[in-house]
Amino acid sequence: MKEKRDDVKRESKTKTFGILTAGGDCPGLNAAIRGVCRAAYDRYGMTAVGIAKGYAGLINGDFRILRQEDFSGILLRGGTILGASREKPFKLKHDEFHNLVENDNIALIKEHYQKLNLDCLVILGGNGTHTTGYLLSQEGLNVVGLPKTIDNDIVGTERSFGFHSALAVGTEAVDRLHSTAQSHNRVIVIELMGHKSGWLALHAGVAGGGDVILLPEIPYDIKAIGKHLMHRFQSGKGFSIVVVAEGAMSIEEAVMEKKDRKKFREKTASPSIAYRVAHEIEEETGMETRATVLGYMQRGGIPSASDRVLATALGTAAADLLAQGKYGRMVCLENGGMGSVDLIVPANKTKTVPENHFMIDTALAVGTCMGIET
Repeated sequence: MKEKRDDVKRESKTKTFGILTAGGDCPGLNAAIRGVCRAAYDRYGMTAVGIAKGYAGLINGDFRILRQEDFSGILLRGGTILGASREKPFKLKHDEFHNLVENDNIALIKEHYQKLNLDCLVILGGNGTHTTGYLLSQEGLNVVGLPKTIDNDIVGTERSFGFHSALAVGTEAVDRLHSTAQSHNRVIVIELMGHKSGWLALHAGVAGGGDVILLPEIPYDIKAIGKHLMHRFQSGKGFSIVVVAEGAMSIEEAVMEKKDRKKFREKTASPSIAYRVAHEIEEETGMETRATVLGYMQRGGIPSASDRVLATALGTAAADLLAQGKYGRMVCLENGGMGSVDLIVPANKTKTVPENHFMIDTALAVGTCMGIET
């Protein structure tokens, strides 16, 4: 069998594509950019146009042709060489008098898309990015998406790149807190990201041996938590680690309307859920309790080996979709391999942790309290 010559390109329906990264930064973005661009350039001879700062760059006309040296040597780098923003093109805007004003963002996006002679727009992002991508596809633009988020909450893929890297950071933080909690016989509450879904807190909590794990999907009962912590104390375990997702809420808060919940939380004067839970634990048990918020450290730094592999594989799969002219889709991990789903699948949705998920049962089986009586 003859080896295919490197200078012979395969046929491709896409000649030129734009690529952008939107939403929050995430480990693996550069690996994914590299995967898309190298496969698109080396295998198919496509031209890649880098769009700066997410959808804002497409609106403002901030873009440049990406050369080989631009997407070479970036596999290990954190962040994104393209920059990112949370610009939402379809969001209605108001003037200084709070009146709705005409939004010309979509017209500008279409204008720049046509000016660049793009055959497709490749978007790397989470839920909001893919919702916008789906809406743009309904406006006549060809779009291909790649799922990135440390929260692992994108519907349509088994895992998003960025999750594994953040999990490693979260687990190490829980590990480190064990020694200081034990030294001082304290309860320490650590807050991880996850506004609407608790995948990160659940996995880091199990991996780090958290004694209590609180998720947005399971409203917690402070009395159940207090009972569990007191039982540990009476058993000779004078310290405990509580892992909480930023979107966790109590059973009282769960029945409130969003605006009422906001007012209720303002009364507590706590900066975040970790501090509220710490205060509630002290009141319920009398135990000395401290809180820590890991914050943006979860999103920073170099991607893990697993995320580099996944991001690269998703990137090359996206290049194949471009070559085949299969637009309006998001590449995904399914059944252990590469696949794709229609952009409508992730749009306006969040993948939450099911109450019957095996990881919750795993946590319960090793004695972890999930915030409720079991």
